[in-house]
Amino acid sequence: MTKKKMLLMGDEAIAQGAMDAGASGFYAYPGTPSTEIMEYVQHSKMAAQRNIHRTWSANEKTAVEGALGMSYAGKRTMSMMKHVGLNVAMDPFVNSGITGANGGCIVTVADDPSMHSSQDEQDSRILSKFAFIPILEPSNQQEAYDMCFYGYELSEKYMTPVMMRVTTRLAHSRSGVEVREALPQKEIKLPEDKRQFVLLPSIARRRYKGVLETQKKLLEESENAGWNRYIDGKDKSLGIIACGLGFNYLMENFDGECPYPVVKLSQYPAPKKMIKKLVEECKEILVLEDGMPMVEEDLRGLLDRDVKVKGRITGELPRDGELNPNLVALALGLKDVEGQPVPKIVAPRPPKMCTGCGHIDMYNAINATVKAKYGDGHVFSDIGCYTLGAFPPFEAINSCVDMGASITMAKGAADAGLFPAIAVIGDSTFCHSGMTGLLDAVIDKSNIIVFIGDNSTTGMTGGQDSHALGRLTSIVKGLGVDPDHIRIVNPVRKNHDEFVKIINEELEYNGVSVIIPTRECMQTLRRKTKDAKK
Repeated sequence: MTKKKMLLMGDEAIAQGAMDAGASGFYAYPGTPSTEIMEYVQHSKMAAQRNIHRTWSANEKTAVEGALGMSYAGKRTMSMMKHVGLNVAMDPFVNSGITGANGGCIVTVADDPSMHSSQDEQDSRILSKFAFIPILEPSNQQEAYDMCFYGYELSEKYMTPVMMRVTTRLAHSRSGVEVREALPQKEIKLPEDKRQFVLLPSIARRRYKGVLETQKKLLEESENAGWNRYIDGKDKSLGIIACGLGFNYLMENFDGECPYPVVKLSQYPAPKKMIKKLVEECKEILVLEDGMPMVEEDLRGLLDRDVKVKGRITGELPRDGELNPNLVALALGLKDVEGQPVPKIVAPRPPKMCTGCGHIDMYNAINATVKAKYGDGHVFSDIGCYTLGAFPPFEAINSCVDMGASITMAKGAADAGLFPAIAVIGDSTFCHSGMTGLLDAVIDKSNIIVFIGDNSTTGMTGGQDSHALGRLTSIVKGLGVDPDHIRIVNPVRKNHDEFVKIINEELEYNGVSVIIPTRECMQTLRRKTKDAKK
C-alpha cells in the first residue's frame, strides 16, 4: 500500500496528527505561533465529517478546562496556546497534573524564543516540570505528527496530561510528513474513580503521592520509548545534548553525521542513563536547547557529579534569543556560516497600523484630548494591534504588560490618585481577561475611562472570531457600567470632533466610563469583500 505524504507546517502536523490519533475536541485561544493548529482543524473536511469540536475559547484557561472536561468523559482532546497563554492557564494546568487525565489529554504550547511576537522568552518546559507533567519536544514535523499518537497513549497509560512543546521555527516551517490511517474516536467512558477530579485536600494529598510515584515510570518511558536516542561518535572530547529542534541545527552543521557522541533529547523527564553515559565518555558537555537553560542547569544535580557543562550559562551560546545553525556552529568552534548581510531591500521595518484602521482615529482623539491637556503618562494599553500606539506618530500609550492588564492598571493608577487614568483594550482581549478588571472598577466606582476598540475580530492573530461580536455592549451593561456612560462612536476621520466631544464629556464624569470605538478590521473587511466577488 502506498503511504500518503503531506507537506505540513509543524502546527499543521500537530493538528493532523491529533485528528488521525482520534482526537474529538480542540480548545484554544489565538496566539502566535500556535494559532495555525486550530485554524487547520477548523478548515479540515475530516474534522467536519467527524464532528470534532473546534471553536475558539474565551481564553487559555477556559481552553485547558474545556479539554480537561472532554478528557474526563474519556475522549482524546488537545488544548493549544502560546507560551504566555500558558500563564493564563496555569491554575487548571498545574492542578491537572494532580487530577490526571482519563481520555488522552495533550496540552500543546508554542514557545517564542527571540520574541518575534511576544512579551518574553519564557520556556514552557520549566512550567510543565513544575506541574509534574511529561513533555514531548519534537525535532521535526514528522515527529510532531507521530508524537500525537504516542502522546495520547502515554496520557492514557499513566492517566496524566502530556505537554507537546514546540518553538516558532518548527511551528511555522514546512516539511514532508508521512501520515497514518486515522484511528476512530474514543467512546464516552467516565473515570473509574468518580472522585479523581475532586481536589479536596484529602483526595489531592493521596493523588499527589501517586503523581510522585508515577515520575519513576515516566523516566523509564523517557529512556526506552525511542524519542530520546544515544548516538555514538568517535571524538569523545565533546558530548552534545541536543534538545528538540536543536538536534536539527546540529545535524545541519555536519551534513547528518556528527563526529561527537550525541544525546537527542525529545522527551522529558530527561533520560538519566543516556546522559550519564555521555558524561562518563566525554571530557566536556555542550547543551543545545531552544529557550532557557533548563537541562544545562539541571545537569549537575541530575548526575550528582562534577562535570564541565557548556551552553547558554557559560557563554558558548547567547543567553537570549532562539537557536539557529550558525550559533550552534560557533559553539562548536566551526566556521561562521551566517552569510552575507541582509540587503537593504529586505531590511526590517517597524510595524505600523493598517491604512484605514479604526485604532488610528481612536489614538488621534485620545491625543487631542488626554495627551494635549494632561501630558504623557495616562494611557494603559493591552495586547493587540492597538499596542502599536506606542510607536510614532502616536506615542500614546504607557503600558502593555499582559492580557487584560490595561483596565486593572488604570484602576490601580486611579486608586493612587492619577487623573485621568485611561485604559485601551480590544474587543477580543476584553472578553479574554478584561471583564473581571472592569467589574473591579465598577464595584469600587473607579474614576477611569475604558476604550474598548471593537473591530469585530481578533485582529492581531489573523482575524479569528471574537467572543464580543454582537454582544459587547450587553456585556459591559451586565458588568454594571451606567448605560449613560457607555458611548459608541464610529472611529473615522469625519467623526473626529464628535469623538473628541465624547471623551471630554466623560473626563468630567467621576466614575467608570466605557467608550467603544466600533469599526470592522480593515483586513477582515477586505477578505469578506474579496470572497463576495468570487
